[in-house]
Amino acid sequence: MDLFSLSWTALRTAVAELPDEDFTRPSGCTGWLVRDLVCHLIIDAQDVLITLVTPADTEPTRDAVTYWDVAETPPTGDDPLDALTVRLAAAYEEPRLLKFHLDDVGSAAGRAAELADPGLRVSTRDGVLTAGDYLSAYVLEWTLHHLDLVAHLPDMTGPSAEGLARSREMLEKIARATFPASLSDRDALLVGTGRRAPTATEKAELGELAAKLPLVIG
Repeated sequence: MDLFSLSWTALRTAVAELPDEDFTRPSGCTGWLVRDLVCHLIIDAQDVLITLVTPADTEPTRDAVTYWDVAETPPTGDDPLDALTVRLAAAYEEPRLLKFHLDDVGSAAGRAAELADPGLRVSTRDGVLTAGDYLSAYVLEWTLHHLDLVAHLPDMTGPSAEGLARSREMLEKIARATFPASLSDRDALLVGTGRRAPTATEKAELGELAAKLPLVIG
């Protein structure tokens, strides 16, 4: 849960520090500008708040790893929900309004996470898991989207080393395979989730795992 707070705070801080002109630059998410990604983060924060106040009285059916579903094809940006996010982001008109809303809802989500009982069972996405597992799953979400945020902004600070390492560990469990040690945590996440194609050398080092990639998680 501490890593959730660390990753979430780092991501929100990065957004707060963005110059206005960077909001119209492309992000690492297919079909989305930076402003669209920030709008998605607001929706994510709302989801965290909703889930943490949706208790369940049955046994957990998922954990931090099995929380994630793996799709067969990468996103194209044409999904109706993705398209809605783009329209919502454009409706804000000014970056300062996006920043304000993310800070407002995001701070509340961060406080709710700090106050949550890790053993509390919560319901989300037609499953039940502990609050601790749910928040651990979101370390992967925050880390990947932090990478998306800075994908075309080389001067911006990326996710923490701790977040990258934990996210790689979760991605390896999802893949049921280990990425080569020659790949940094950052590169393992980018290549593993299809955010960039592996080089010829990386593909050779990945071996049989290369055929399973990308892992399109959501």
